[in-house]
Amino acid sequence: MRQNAVIFIAALLVLISATSCADAKVRQYKVKVVNEYPHDVTSYTQGLFFQGDYMVETTGQWGESTLRKVDLATGKAVMRLDFNRKYFVEGSAELDGNIYILTWKNKVAFMYDASTFEYKSTWSYPREGWGLTTDGRSLIASDGSSRLYFMDKNFKQQKVLNVTIDGRPVNMLNELEWIDGKIWANVYMTDLILIIDPSDGKVEATVDCTGLLPASLRDKDTDVLNGIAFNPENGKIYLTGKYWKRLYEIETVAK
Repeated sequence: MRQNAVIFIAALLVLISATSCADAKVRQYKVKVVNEYPHDVTSYTQGLFFQGDYMVETTGQWGESTLRKVDLATGKAVMRLDFNRKYFVEGSAELDGNIYILTWKNKVAFMYDASTFEYKSTWSYPREGWGLTTDGRSLIASDGSSRLYFMDKNFKQQKVLNVTIDGRPVNMLNELEWIDGKIWANVYMTDLILIIDPSDGKVEATVDCTGLLPASLRDKDTDVLNGIAFNPENGKIYLTGKYWKRLYEIETVAK
């Protein structure tokens, strides 16, 4: 599986390079670190979003899955809910006062009260859960393919968006965040984020995050980039990864 992923990533990078030369509409950015904050190194980050001055984070792995309300300055959880070890939790999003949470292979999704973390509902879910975000009206989910699923608050499917670069599908879409009317999507197992037009699925820009977490902060457990959060109150964007020791406030600059 990892060998197939490496082949896919190499092909994707070639495609992006070729497309960027042929199509000036696909912009290329890199990241500039503005600030850095501590991040709980035990967090296998799956979902990340802001709730007022705090961040809400869902973490995965069998026996490690949690829902957390996190203080940005310290990286410590001020509220935490641990899931039964049979659940592998994935992406999350808040909509209309509720937190919606996907699971990887359990074929269920959960809803909790956003303020209290009180359990409210469980839904049957028809596919693998990966990333989740919202445009304020719909839930938007990924499943590791090139497709994004728009659903209502009861997980009823509204539409499917096929994500493409130069007409070709881009697979391995994972963590999602809605930022200024666009969908930001991390490509799993890469340092690449795509900025997607939600009306047609076309990739408008790429964000290269190579080197964001320096080698000095990596160890044998450090995993891939995964975790995009946008603070709508000040327009700031934050990135982290699975078992990362830092969370970064970033800006994008043209390559």
